[in-house]
Amino acid sequence: MVRTMFISIAMGILLITAMPAAADSGYPVVLIHGFQPHQLQAQPNADQVELDGAAYWDEYWGPRAAARIDWPSHQRVTQQISTQYVWPKLQELSSSGLCRDGCLLVTHSTGDLIARHILENQRNWLENAGLEPLNFVATIDFAGAGGGSELADIAINVAEGGGLTNAAMRYAISLWLGITPTQGNLGVLSDLRVANARQLARLPDERVPRLRFVGDATDFWSVTAPFLPGHDDGVVSAHSTCGAADVSNFNSCSPTMNFSGRLTSMSNGVEQFMPYHYPIAMGSGYSHSGTIAAQHEGPLGSVQRLLNLANGETLSVAYERESGWFGRRFEYIQGSQQQTMSEVAQGLLR
Repeated sequence: MVRTMFISIAMGILLITAMPAAADSGYPVVLIHGFQPHQLQAQPNADQVELDGAAYWDEYWGPRAAARIDWPSHQRVTQQISTQYVWPKLQELSSSGLCRDGCLLVTHSTGDLIARHILENQRNWLENAGLEPLNFVATIDFAGAGGGSELADIAINVAEGGGLTNAAMRYAISLWLGITPTQGNLGVLSDLRVANARQLARLPDERVPRLRFVGDATDFWSVTAPFLPGHDDGVVSAHSTCGAADVSNFNSCSPTMNFSGRLTSMSNGVEQFMPYHYPIAMGSGYSHSGTIAAQHEGPLGSVQRLLNLANGETLSVAYERESGWFGRRFEYIQGSQQQTMSEVAQGLLR
């Protein structure tokens, strides 16, 4: 059945209606958190991984979710993360029937990469086990690291004693990780190397739309920026957060709008994307961690307003125009002048 999804904004809140899913309550949310550097040294057990997963989403999303897929950062995606953490959770979700009428994955950072691995494999895994596959309607990806991070490449060079690293690089990595990495505690950093990340489930069979929410600020006083090509959110470059098909020094998720929402020609704006990746919003004031925080950091540029998705759904996002000095024009998602990025995105769930 072809389903049509209309996303509109009223009183500053994005609303979703969809058939046959229940429009009043929306789709249940399943969270996949990002990289947690402290786990590289702590190497937590399963109980602590669960506690860390809950704490990760405490600020906003935790109380709004039906389930989480927690995973340890000191392990690898296709190894222990998949076999010991992802797979048992997928079985649990299938047996519960939570996603029978549709679920939404909400990811942050490396959760984007984990989600891509799940979307590519969950149907075969569950069917081969005699279980019902999960019905993921879409993902909402904040600060997505599915395209990898150059910081991970540098971190591994530091751990391996690579001669190409210098004091500035080491300082940037110490700000990001809080530690100096060693060969014995690399974990998911190896999967976050740009080349490795981009080879994982690069051409998915599952036509699940990946809706991207992207920031352009930093938590690290711009110390990490020189090592990230193009614009970045302090941890991941725009080529990854936007979902670009290729690696380059992109300065926007759009060739016609900058991160502040200003309509202007962007010579290095992304034009080609990974399959089913759609940037929805950009915010120049949002850092990597700020995208899922409860603080408002400015309005969001409306990157995509009407999409004919590969799975037959149509998505429409309302926006408003503003004029600035010297004839500058801006296009914002309605309501984003007051709502946080997470609040705006949550409207997609209703």
